[in-house]
Amino acid sequence: MEHETATHFLRDSVVMLGFALGFVLLFRRLGLGATLGYLVAGAIIGPQVLGLTGEAEGKIAIAELGIVLLLFVVGLELAPARLWRMKKEIFGLGLAQVLLCGVALTGAIGLTTGFSWPAAIALGMPLALSSTAQVLPMLQSAGRLRTPFGERAFSILLFQDLSLIPMITVVAALSRNPADQAGPPGWQFMLMTIAAIAGLILAGRFVIRPLFRLIGGLGEREMFIVAALFTVAASAAVMELLGLSTALGAFIAGVMLADTPYRHELETDVEPFRSILLGLFFLAVGMMLDLGAIAERPFFVLIAAIGLIAIKTAIIAGLGLLLGMGGRTSLALGLLLSQGGEFGFVLFAQAQQGLLIEPEAASLFGAVVTISMAATPFLMMLSRPLRRPPESKERREGPRSDGAAVLVVGYGRFGQTVAQMMIASDIQVTLIDTDTEMIDVASEFGSKVYFGDGTRIDLLRQAGAAEAAAICFCLDGKQIDRELLEAVREAFPQARVFLRAYDRRTLIDLRDAPHDYAVREVMESALQMGRAALEALGDSQQDIDEAEDHYRKTDLERLDAQREAGDYRAARDMVIRQNARPKRTTS
Repeated sequence: MEHETATHFLRDSVVMLGFALGFVLLFRRLGLGATLGYLVAGAIIGPQVLGLTGEAEGKIAIAELGIVLLLFVVGLELAPARLWRMKKEIFGLGLAQVLLCGVALTGAIGLTTGFSWPAAIALGMPLALSSTAQVLPMLQSAGRLRTPFGERAFSILLFQDLSLIPMITVVAALSRNPADQAGPPGWQFMLMTIAAIAGLILAGRFVIRPLFRLIGGLGEREMFIVAALFTVAASAAVMELLGLSTALGAFIAGVMLADTPYRHELETDVEPFRSILLGLFFLAVGMMLDLGAIAERPFFVLIAAIGLIAIKTAIIAGLGLLLGMGGRTSLALGLLLSQGGEFGFVLFAQAQQGLLIEPEAASLFGAVVTISMAATPFLMMLSRPLRRPPESKERREGPRSDGAAVLVVGYGRFGQTVAQMMIASDIQVTLIDTDTEMIDVASEFGSKVYFGDGTRIDLLRQAGAAEAAAICFCLDGKQIDRELLEAVREAFPQARVFLRAYDRRTLIDLRDAPHDYAVREVMESALQMGRAALEALGDSQQDIDEAEDHYRKTDLERLDAQREAGDYRAARDMVIRQNARPKRTTS
């Protein structure tokens, strides 16, 4: 019996992973995103179509760990200080979104269908929630999670997760099932939530942090992975034991570790598990999609999905306008959060158990949520021309070849210094940037900056890169990648390429990419501050020079080892640590 069970599990795993791989690659190729690929793959292998795997309910219970890990990784990105800074967005914008969308959707269901008002509430409230599991990866892949737009989207998603507890309480209070009436009252749920959060915070500070310090001293990478998964599982299990949100517990655990030296390593170690389990979650959602219910009432499901998207887009975009976000940005925020969320399935199941809705209704509205999630990538693609800001009024003169020896791409603070050094040495420079406001300011100081995207090969050729001796990429952030550098080298082999690297990881990622010189954007200024601090502490110039030489030599050797290994965790023993140097006191 055990052997047969293991065989079925292995067979199901092969089928699920094989179909997921094929459909995700196809949908990625078509620009539709991985989420839709997982949903379609799940629907095809599910019982409604090919029936190639067993029941999906058991698999989704495991796959929900993907959402838990997702919230843990997001928590690692948000140190407590940053989270406190976002409190107005979380409890202002987030609260307004949940209340307004919940009331509007409840009203729409109650007025246009035959559902009772308790049933309409049990259906309308969950539909106000968006898909954290879909939206956050979209923001992360686009590099917008830490932007003002991304922070507002995340604030809404975080409050939605917090609101899951009150929603569970409301559905329990409305329940017609006698067994539910014996559960704890709402105020007790709230006290339990606060106590659980406080307990996790204390555990993070006095148990988890010392544990990671101990593991860090041992230098065992495998132990970091075990400890990270233990932290996530333990925090989620505590919340589940109390009947609370497992994802919220994992998020708090992540926040508690966000301002520790282990944040990046934890994020890297957990990421593969998160990606696999999150994909499995969407695969299971696709398998659970009741195609029979959709086939019986296709127009209802389609109209309900369109209504859900329209109502949420209008309300969220309106809130964005009230915050002064601008029309296009507000529309983008509304469309991004217009779908139903994965927690809707949880609340629909609870409403069904509470005898508020029939199983057919839970299947229908589950299909509405799934279709709205599948529509999000299409909506973002189709609305791109509407969301793109007009360029005609903001354009400036494009670059042209004028015989310059050096092209400087990016004329911000970094690029200005590089360009002025070139000009001080009587070298002709062509300056390129996309910031029209900066271009206008530069013109007031007598600098000619051309408008254009300097990462485009055709524009670089237009600017004279074919005759230039050097191209200096001085762009902010992580805008330079291997493909660009290879294309530049192939198109302009005579030009030496210099680039501003965002951080150490960027240098490691670009280790084999063709370029002549790269510098971390804050390294030299940090060394200057270090020298100034040592001088203020009374060190001689010889001691200061020796300290800088020691750091540069050690850092370069460590970077070479990391580049060779392709892993930023390599050569950790070469980091200059406090306990490895003789202590000194100041007089």
